[in-house]
Amino acid sequence: MDLYSNDLYMEDVRYVANLTLPWEKLKSKRLMLSGATGLLGSFLVDVIMEKNITDGLDCTIYALTRNTEKAKERFSRYASDDRLAFISYDVREPFVRDDIGVVEYILHLASNTHPMQYSTDPIGTITTNIIGLQNLLDFAFEHHSARFAFASSNEIYGENRGDVELFDEDYCGYINCNTMRAGYPESKRCGEALCQAYKAQKGMDIVIPRPTRSYGPTMLMSDTKAISQFIKKAVAGEDIVLKSAGTQYYSYTYVADAVSGLLTVLLKGKSGEAYNIAEEHSDIMLKDLAAIIAQSAGRRVTFELPDSVEAAGYSTATKARLNGQKLMRLGWKPKYDIETGMSRTMQILKAIQR
Repeated sequence: MDLYSNDLYMEDVRYVANLTLPWEKLKSKRLMLSGATGLLGSFLVDVIMEKNITDGLDCTIYALTRNTEKAKERFSRYASDDRLAFISYDVREPFVRDDIGVVEYILHLASNTHPMQYSTDPIGTITTNIIGLQNLLDFAFEHHSARFAFASSNEIYGENRGDVELFDEDYCGYINCNTMRAGYPESKRCGEALCQAYKAQKGMDIVIPRPTRSYGPTMLMSDTKAISQFIKKAVAGEDIVLKSAGTQYYSYTYVADAVSGLLTVLLKGKSGEAYNIAEEHSDIMLKDLAAIIAQSAGRRVTFELPDSVEAAGYSTATKARLNGQKLMRLGWKPKYDIETGMSRTMQILKAIQR
């Protein structure tokens, strides 16, 4: 069974496609996104294509991917639909396409997003977030884009200084930049500054969604984030392995809610502003998250020390809870808390892996 044959997954896609948003802004327009086969990007493609099929949105998607065969397999449902076009491209390379005219909306979602990548490819982590971003900003400017969105990260806040419970968009915690692991959060910070530079110097319309730790059935099986490892173990019927004391207290977001947040920022956000995509009902300590997943799978939590490569990629933040009120004032409201989102994720993954 694939995702498109799963009723729960398609229910999620249709839920987002039917939200009250200014979809008319995408009517008969062109949208380009990097990271099209990633956790958030693939769900976003499915939402827009569902809107095309059911509501005549007629929005053409240019999906940037380093592996077009993988992308065609993932989006097999739209094999004969010319409103989805795949472009083989590594965002770290200059992007010049004379065969593409105006592209009204561009989203830069591509990024190394999990610990093993941070520790084994720190250069690629930084260059994708900075050079890749600049390449797409230049393309957006040359192709007269109406709006550009740069997907930043909850990690830009660094470590909680102990002065607040929730991070709003103006908070700035501590990051030791003189470490290999700092490459991810610092390059996201630099990426945001680069966006502000292009807005000021070239007059571009740019918004910055800041997703928090996202999860869902579109997760890649290569993902080494703790939550992804927990889910994979549970789906396989194995014990959940916790590689720390589990006292890290973070915000999480189910993929449908994360993508509805992305779309809200893209279509309703104020130019130059950043928006947290998070809500308190999905905040949880890592050990409690492991327990919830283990219980739902009928397994137990075990403890294991990480190896040196794994440890090098782990975030050092112990408490990173985001304040989502700014986005909620635009009308965004998540549907799933952590328990229902997690249950849904495992139900879908178990069904499609039979």
